[in-house]
Amino acid sequence: MDIFDFVPFRNEVAKAYHGFTDNANHTSEHPVFDELKVRRYAKPLDEVASLITDKVTHWIGWNLKHKKTAVGGMTIIRAEVFSFALLGMKIDVTFGLAEETGRDGQPITTVNSKAETNIDARGDLGESRRVIRMMLHALDFEFRKSILREDEYLLRSLDPKGSAQALQELFDNTRIKNETGETKKKKASTIEFKKKPSKQTIPLKPAASSSSNGHSLKTRSSEKKETTDAKDSSAGKKPSTSKPKVTVIKLKKS
Repeated sequence: MDIFDFVPFRNEVAKAYHGFTDNANHTSEHPVFDELKVRRYAKPLDEVASLITDKVTHWIGWNLKHKKTAVGGMTIIRAEVFSFALLGMKIDVTFGLAEETGRDGQPITTVNSKAETNIDARGDLGESRRVIRMMLHALDFEFRKSILREDEYLLRSLDPKGSAQALQELFDNTRIKNETGETKKKKASTIEFKKKPSKQTIPLKPAASSSSNGHSLKTRSSEKKETTDAKDSSAGKKPSTSKPKVTVIKLKKS
């Protein structure tokens, strides 16, 4: 026995600590909180799955995202929950259901779950844990006569330890694959493909030689003269026929 067992309200302090430091919770075989223990019912998978989807569609603030059958026969049910305590923050919750046949030939359905709050802070005040607990308590109440305790599962299952570990790994791997696939689709849908601007081709002219260059300058100047003369004639002005002035210098005789 630990000395800390005598500390009053130890469980409440532990729950408050996890509520302020974690924003995600999941079920397991040996959880910190008893309400997060993996559930097993002596019921077929379809009956348990239909009850979960019925609760999700009828509860206020719960929205069903999808229900799929993953590789290995596990049924994945994902939902979105609006938290009133966190002023409308969304909580993503996932339920994984797997069915196996016991020694007596009766079906055994295992229920795993995980919830995560979409919040930037580290703690969610225990809202993700309460979401899982809310659904698991509804299942316990509905199938209260078919709940399989740990000792009963050890007697009925053909391979209790191996199947429990395999189902937990299958649930974790299925969850990761589905999430990565959805994020890839979202990223692909947000990418906009832009067309590249067409390249403009500039025609290259051959360089003219020096003699041709001089000839072209003369032709251009003559063309300018002809255009100016045509303008003057059209305006009624005579073309300028100015001759160069000659200055005569006379020398005085001494």
